Amino acid sequence: MNKATIGANISKVLNRIEHACSTYGRDVNSVSLIAVSKTKPAHLIEYAAECGLQHFGENYLQEAVQKISELPRENKTWHFIGPIQSNKTRPIAHYFDWVHSVDRLKIATRISEQRPPDLPPINLCLQINVSLEDSKAGVTLEQVRELALAVQTLPNIRLRGLMALPKPTETVSEQRQSFALVRQCLQDLQRDIPELDTLSMGMSQDLEAAIAEGATMLRVGTDLFGARDRS
Repeated sequence: MNKATIGANISKVLNRIEHACSTYGRDVNSVSLIAVSKTKPAHLIEYAAECGLQHFGENYLQEAVQKISELPRENKTWHFIGPIQSNKTRPIAHYFDWVHSVDRLKIATRISEQRPPDLPPINLCLQINVSLEDSKAGVTLEQVRELALAVQTLPNIRLRGLMALPKPTETVSEQRQSFALVRQCLQDLQRDIPELDTLSMGMSQDLEAAIAEGATMLRVGTDLFGARDRS
């Protein structure tokens, strides 16, 4: 894939975002596009950055650290969006600007303790398992308030909001139902933590529904970089 193709794909996705924002009465500037670059080579990320994208999301830590170390840091904001085991927290705390997939206080505490003092607080979202799928991480809607109140007291962390990866559904109406639950959950949390401002939800196949329900960060990979590379 060359730079021209990446640029064309970015334009198509940004046009979808703009149209959805117009349809649902959203300010297009209130929605950020995270290019999910897992399994993709570093040069494609650099192409996307040269085409104007700033936010890049990675699921696989070892691969991500290699790419972050290889690429120029300027004008790139790095988001960790994959599952987190305890032994992964130190590199996440050192290399990333955002982490979207925290679902345990233990993980948040380790990231807080391991964040280098010369870096700003890491931006953190709590992952909601809104569809209650056994195969996915995340706390339930009922559990998130207790976790949020604990996490927001930790140093070196800025709790920003919620992330969700709902079970795939066929229609926009069904997609919106899951996203609406996450939106309502954030609104409930804002009574206790008014500075929360982030809903990380929506991907290539459902970004319109996510925008309709208040998404502020979309995580798009396939429509930007093509299907995931497999070893």
